[in-house]
Amino acid sequence: MRPILPILLIAAPLAAQALPPSPLNAQAKATHLLDRLTFGPRPGESEALAKGGDKALRAWLQSQLHPQPEPALEAWIRKTFPTQGMSIAETLAAFPRPAAVAKRQGLKPGSEDFKDQLKDLVPPEKRPARISEQQAGQKLVRAIESKNQLQEVLTDFWFNHFNVDESKGLDRWMLPSYERDAIRPHVFGKFRDLLGAVAWHPAMLFYLDNWLSVKDGLQLPRRPDKKMGLNENYGRELMELHTLGVDGGYTQADVREVARCFTGWSIEKPYQGAEPVFRPRAHDDGPKTVLGVAVTAGGREDGERVLDMLASSPVTAHHLSFLLCKRFISDTPPPSAVDRVAAAYLKTNGDLRAVYEALFTSPEFWSKASVDAKVKTPFEFVVSSVRALDGHVDDPLPIAGTVARMGEPLYRCQPPTGYKDTADAWVSTGALVERLRFGTALAKRQVPGVSWPDLPPLSASNPEAAVDAMAPRLVPGGLSTGTRDALLKAANAMPRAYADGETRPVDQTQLLGFLLGSPEFQRR
Repeated sequence: MRPILPILLIAAPLAAQALPPSPLNAQAKATHLLDRLTFGPRPGESEALAKGGDKALRAWLQSQLHPQPEPALEAWIRKTFPTQGMSIAETLAAFPRPAAVAKRQGLKPGSEDFKDQLKDLVPPEKRPARISEQQAGQKLVRAIESKNQLQEVLTDFWFNHFNVDESKGLDRWMLPSYERDAIRPHVFGKFRDLLGAVAWHPAMLFYLDNWLSVKDGLQLPRRPDKKMGLNENYGRELMELHTLGVDGGYTQADVREVARCFTGWSIEKPYQGAEPVFRPRAHDDGPKTVLGVAVTAGGREDGERVLDMLASSPVTAHHLSFLLCKRFISDTPPPSAVDRVAAAYLKTNGDLRAVYEALFTSPEFWSKASVDAKVKTPFEFVVSSVRALDGHVDDPLPIAGTVARMGEPLYRCQPPTGYKDTADAWVSTGALVERLRFGTALAKRQVPGVSWPDLPPLSASNPEAAVDAMAPRLVPGGLSTGTRDALLKAANAMPRAYADGETRPVDQTQLLGFLLGSPEFQRR
């Protein structure tokens, strides 16, 4: 606990820290761009980018907007995390559900030795927990290692937007396919395609219960005594979260009508193949009106027509633009930025690459007010810490546990809202202490599964020179006067005298831990 105290002194002003008034120079531009469009720069990246001026910044942005395949990384990921190459059916077969195993073996749930018997029947490498570990592992490895950083940032953004909680039933088995097949391929495409891929994927159909939604009063041939009916979960979240927003101008009647349009969108053999299917008999073929528009397509096309309407709505354009500006500019983005990005969305019929370009070339994005305006989520903090040290990860499970302890267990956000992207969700004393513990442990090479090269030795002979030499390595944007003073105070307090009167150099490891705990490093 001893190293935590001076770091807390440094980190305490995080929530109220003032932004520097100076205009952005070349170095500030490069640092800002990398802070926002990546999971944090590696050593020397921002300095190298700054040397090329605006031309280099534009070229780098274009390279990120048009990512190239990374076959070596992808091959390593699929070898290390086999679920990344499996279909849902293959995942269900490779990692049998405990309930199914118990039923086949005649075990009785609730008995004293039930869990022990089940463990004996399913070897550790075949247990469903391995799916979760592999899913979290690939996410961390991609975020740390991929050169296509913007693609990883956007995959994280859109998964959170279309959140699915892996702890809900079958979604654990469906999640690898969901992110790989419904989210990742569409982050630079048309929003309508992304929306449709999500709506039709078994993971979303299961998560929001639409696979059980049928026209009111439907009777099953085998269970005439059991009446099924409409489920409004997906219809509500489709408008409230995925498209129009909570103040999007729809009514409860619209929620019900949208839900009727999606009746029959279901899952074929959910516990075996888990393929999406449309069941005509379960679909409500009656007339429907959504947002004042008659939906007359019929069958599965009722749902597709609703997706068309919502994806092309100016209200959706504004809502999505607000969320993107909140992610990349500030917690309270300027209305002018939101309007600018929404205009690009409508002009291009929801072309997301064009939307991003409008955002990243906007004056609001490059304003002084945008610099360091965002607080890193736990995931962003952990990944950026490893990248800042030019680190690599061989076993991501320990740092996945760290992210969870900080309050952001990967793929386990229960509500469909996803994790919050604002400072109020992550700035607290307890959360900061957990971050600071991690920073100190990482600096001391005490985080299993993570390695990073030795830092160049400090030539500085006194604490002030040591701080000034070390800080640019982790915080290329510079330290505030208050942070620098706190670091100097901590460095001066380090024991440096040998028994023979010699003075040892400033402890580089401890100074590194302090910098990882600084307010500047907590921000992006």
